[in-house]
Amino acid sequence: MKQALVLGASGGMGYALVQELVNKGIGVIAFARSEQKLKKLYGQQQGIKIHPGDIFQFEDLMAAAKQADTIFQSANIPYEQWEEKLIPFFENIINVSKTTGAKLVLVENIYAYGRSSGGKVKEETAKKPHTKKGKIRLQIEKRIKKANVQALFAHLPDFYGPNAENTLLHFTLKDAKQHRRAMFVGSKKVAREFIYTPDGAKALVTLALQEQAFGQNWNIPGYDVITGEEIIAIIRDVNGYKKSVFTVTKGMIRLLGLFNPTMREVVEMFYLNEDPVVLDGTKYEREIGPLPRTPYQEGIKQTMEFMEAHRRK
Repeated sequence: MKQALVLGASGGMGYALVQELVNKGIGVIAFARSEQKLKKLYGQQQGIKIHPGDIFQFEDLMAAAKQADTIFQSANIPYEQWEEKLIPFFENIINVSKTTGAKLVLVENIYAYGRSSGGKVKEETAKKPHTKKGKIRLQIEKRIKKANVQALFAHLPDFYGPNAENTLLHFTLKDAKQHRRAMFVGSKKVAREFIYTPDGAKALVTLALQEQAFGQNWNIPGYDVITGEEIIAIIRDVNGYKKSVFTVTKGMIRLLGLFNPTMREVVEMFYLNEDPVVLDGTKYEREIGPLPRTPYQEGIKQTMEFMEAHRRK
């Protein structure tokens, strides 16, 4: 890999991917809609070319992908647009890959697996999505696999980390950082899985450098499962947070959905907070090597330090 295009470079995983690729000495084209945000994140950082554009415009994607041999897809759109726009969004990416011959690295969530079967989910676990969004993700995966492109699919749990702002855990960390009363979505007693975005990026780039990784699905789990109570205890230890943390329930999300289209779509995914899907990373460790796993204490500390540094800018 000599030149990589990162779609969604202004997001959490996109930012981590850009940094990991640069650290590996790989040239990066950072693609996102907002030129202002790209400049703010990357400035004059060596090895990065910023390329603002619209992912729904084939010409914009083609202009960005001309020199790329690998495309990392970490971009996303609001839930309420998935049914109408997510498949055309991916069709553009597929067509760019076909035209340029670039390999695809797909940053995937866990929605297509459906409900937890009680144990850790392996790559060969049958995908039985029961939600609208899970069915759309599975449909996209099948389309890409039928297309004449080289692609690998990496499933990751919920993100947290530097610049990962559109995540559930970010809102808890942000309020706690400012010593305001914070909210935590779902029961604080249920153990769930989160992945620190730099860890996810390291695993993704390592996969992308392995020819045999393409044409396969891979699970990239987080450090371990952790309860909301344990997360809050870490936050208190990291920055001396003393306020109580409010639990956001499914009923509250449903009520907000009466007025907010995004919240209406969040309701069907709330099962992940009640009966979490936990990924099995055995295949990665057997065929690729040790998974990057930053302890939550260090990951949360680094994330809050990033928030503080960028709040001052």
